Amino acid sequence: MEKVDQAFIQYPQHRPNLTIIQPEHIPIIDLSPITNHTVSHPSPIEGLVKEIGNACKEWGFFQVINHGVSLTLRQNIEKASKLFFAQSLEEKRKVSRDESSPMGYYDTEHTKNIRDWKEVFDFLAKDPTFVPLTSDEHDNRLTQWTNPSPQYPPHFRDIIKEYVEEMEKLSFKLMELIALSLGLEAKRFEEFFIKDQTSFLRLNYYPPCPYPHLALGVGRHKDSGPLTILAQDEVGGLEVRPKADQDWIRVKPIPNAYIINLGDMIQVWSNDAYESVEHRVVVNSEKARFSIPFFLFPAHDTVVKPLEELINEQNPSKFRPYKWGKFLVHRLDSNFKKQNAENVQTYHYKIRE
Repeated sequence: MEKVDQAFIQYPQHRPNLTIIQPEHIPIIDLSPITNHTVSHPSPIEGLVKEIGNACKEWGFFQVINHGVSLTLRQNIEKASKLFFAQSLEEKRKVSRDESSPMGYYDTEHTKNIRDWKEVFDFLAKDPTFVPLTSDEHDNRLTQWTNPSPQYPPHFRDIIKEYVEEMEKLSFKLMELIALSLGLEAKRFEEFFIKDQTSFLRLNYYPPCPYPHLALGVGRHKDSGPLTILAQDEVGGLEVRPKADQDWIRVKPIPNAYIINLGDMIQVWSNDAYESVEHRVVVNSEKARFSIPFFLFPAHDTVVKPLEELINEQNPSKFRPYKWGKFLVHRLDSNFKKQNAENVQTYHYKIRE
């Protein structure tokens, strides 16, 4: 076995147990009732809304089938992703990201201060995307992030842009279903995205790892936005832990399905009715793994706080408000360098009882 790079090694309590995990199905939800209908007409979707609500409450994760996204489109982006990552490191680094321009290629990302065993390529849903220049609460200056223009594979940007449009459509349908499951108006979350958004698509490549019992493709974490839509290949590797005291559960891949997980922002908006769930990615010693997550993020000037409709005397607000753009820029810092302390997390805004 080759020498172990200490930058990738997880602390003993967080290392994967590769001997006892059996892949399992998280809830599988058929979206055909809304594939050709709008969410605004409630009669055909009452059962679907109930399923979504149960999955959100019990798991924080679910898979969707009959989602309306073209299989050809998904195959096109999967093929393009593999072609991009198959290039030499020199070629990939021509579109590298950095602290001032955080879209593009990167291979030294950290989660919880441990380096992930992966390479990524990030691409904004809206180009340009406006964000705060700094995380300083008193600094009102904005900057803009833009997408890189890789020369290979051919039509790479066009393929990604077409796929992103479909991810946005699916995201907004899911957000409407989640709103209805909370007893809200279907379009309740629309105001946070209609003017602008900071969403982005990520292409992940996890090379075969010689020490899968020590390293992780992505360390344990919770997503900070409202919603993530994940396409994973047949290799699998995603593990979730619905409750803090439970064992990790390997998510079994389903062909052409999408894995949906709630992020911290839904937990805040719902005032803890739904919970963001911890997850991670294990690596494989023999096979490479590819995945494509779409991270739905609101506009930078969004103030994140529990929705007024879900607060009352019996259920007071459980989170202090925070500004999404400042939070996002602060979080970004930890991707580029090891921190002396844990980076800002949503639970730092939790009101302690």
